[in-house]
Amino acid sequence: MSNEAAGGGEIRRGVGLAALAALLFGMTAPLLKRASAGSGPLASGSLLYLGAAAGALAMAAVRRGAGRLAVPRAGLGRIALVAAIGGAAAPALLVMGLARIDAASGALLLALEAPFTLVLARLLLGERIGARIAVAALLISLGGAALVGGARGTPAGAVGALLVAAAALAWAADNLLSRALADHDPRGVVAAKGLLGGLASAAVALAFGEVAPRPAAAAALLGLGAIGFGVSLQLYLGAQRLVGAARTASVFAAAPLAGVAAAFALGAPWPGPALPVAVALVGAGLWLHASERHRHRHHHAALEHEHMHRHDDGHHTHRHDPMPSGPHSHPHRHEETTHEHEHGEDLHHRHAHPHAEEDPR
Repeated sequence: MSNEAAGGGEIRRGVGLAALAALLFGMTAPLLKRASAGSGPLASGSLLYLGAAAGALAMAAVRRGAGRLAVPRAGLGRIALVAAIGGAAAPALLVMGLARIDAASGALLLALEAPFTLVLARLLLGERIGARIAVAALLISLGGAALVGGARGTPAGAVGALLVAAAALAWAADNLLSRALADHDPRGVVAAKGLLGGLASAAVALAFGEVAPRPAAAAALLGLGAIGFGVSLQLYLGAQRLVGAARTASVFAAAPLAGVAAAFALGAPWPGPALPVAVALVGAGLWLHASERHRHRHHHAALEHEHMHRHDDGHHTHRHDPMPSGPHSHPHRHEETTHEHEHGEDLHHRHAHPHAEEDPR
């Protein structure tokens, strides 16, 4: 396979994984509003992430041929931090916010996760963000601001909007911390994160005497966690491995639109004129994200490392007997090479970008 075809294929695969993750997660917010009604936010959040862990363990049991479930020991400290931020704090903030704001606006406000992640990816990881992506992030941020501004007349709505925005910021921090874990087995990462985050939230909920969900609501929360958080996060980590944190967040920004559609399908009330303005701004930002391309001539130094990889990406040309058909992990070597193809910011493309070599598209 040529590097050109492989590079484009990796980007398309990563974008596809991120889009599917967005769809599954986006549909969760309006359903979560119903399932968590009358329950404590930490108690509800704990069931979401315990469900995510159960979903990851179930997928590992079904896919026994893909190898045993692997949890990166070197990353356990990072997983614990991710569990505290993304597995405990973020879902609790989301549940509290959704209790004070309509489901459609709450779902759309989650679009703020994308610009938050883009800014953090640029500042902390040095990922490339051109003018096109910066404008897209600005449009999405303005869409979130329009919803917050539209809720100014209702104090509870304004507080709810800010709480959902805080959840989006917490998940953006989670995305940055998770980037270093994306090159490991996503099932192991999700299982560990879900168990740690879920158990920590449950312990705090018990300590504060929070109201526990009724059995039917608890079952719904576990199911939502398994699909909307567990499967979605595995897909998200797969996308990060292929195209980097910033581009994955760009595509994942479509999640709130799926949530808005689900909210109205469930009979959510019309939140007011701020919603169509926000949808237009977020939609324009998504279009700029989805149409962004990046290619230039770049150099790969000789390298030996270990991570999850495939053999149809144009960069992993070492041999096996027999040759595995899917993702697998083992120590391997890359020879030095220089070439040009379309690429994202995966593990092998975290190089510098001199201005003269940047593709203006």
